[in-house]
Amino acid sequence: MARKMLGIDIGGSGIKGAPVELSDGSFARERFRVPTPQPSKPKAVVKVLAEIVEHFGWDGPVGVTYPGVVIDGVTLSAANVSKRWVGLDAASMIADATGREVTLLNDADAAGIAEMRLGAGRGHRGTVVVLTLGTGIGSALFTDGVLVPNTEFGHLELNGREAEERASARARQEEGLGWTRWAKRLSEYLRHLEALVSPSLIILGGGVSRKSAHFLPLIEGVRAEIVPARLVNNAGIVGAAMAAAAGHTAARPGADARVRSA
Repeated sequence: MARKMLGIDIGGSGIKGAPVELSDGSFARERFRVPTPQPSKPKAVVKVLAEIVEHFGWDGPVGVTYPGVVIDGVTLSAANVSKRWVGLDAASMIADATGREVTLLNDADAAGIAEMRLGAGRGHRGTVVVLTLGTGIGSALFTDGVLVPNTEFGHLELNGREAEERASARARQEEGLGWTRWAKRLSEYLRHLEALVSPSLIILGGGVSRKSAHFLPLIEGVRAEIVPARLVNNAGIVGAAMAAAAGHTAARPGADARVRSA
């Protein structure tokens, strides 16, 4: 099995990647970040992915995250990126652009994989929910360590709006919410989610998890244990690298691509 793998995480504001030591999730080289093109159309984003691969001189398989539903390399939703991603065989498109074998998966699923194997969920049985609080709210659901992919719990309705419009880290910043008011919203969302899937553990990730001491003590009415992610904002890169190492649904350069639009 490979000891290192390149992981790349597509985010709303930045696309970042690094070669990952698979044994412990550390970065073999300093992380490289490029601002996400605006608008985030497929061709522009894929060009950045190729730039990151070239930056590291990487010649092996690559794992890439996508902020939406991914099934067999096809991107089926586009909540926070261009709608041109919908119905695109993105994995094949990225493989052709980079000349590398590519494994593409949902960004929160990637973060969840990393947290379950190397982070706050390691060794935990039962039902675990990993949430990434950022531009939106990404989610990953595990039962006895097995991933149920593409859950998209950030789009649950909460008081007539999508939950991520009220309780994401972006919502806190854009509305100028203090920690107390935001924690109240987050508590409401977590209670709603808990009523649906009854997790025994909730892991809160994304960059805001670095400041968990400001809001975790303010969460109320949730039965499940709630802990901050250990890999913080690097979990997506690490999980993408792990997925590439597994390589079960990797797209290869030159494969038939079911591309509807770019």
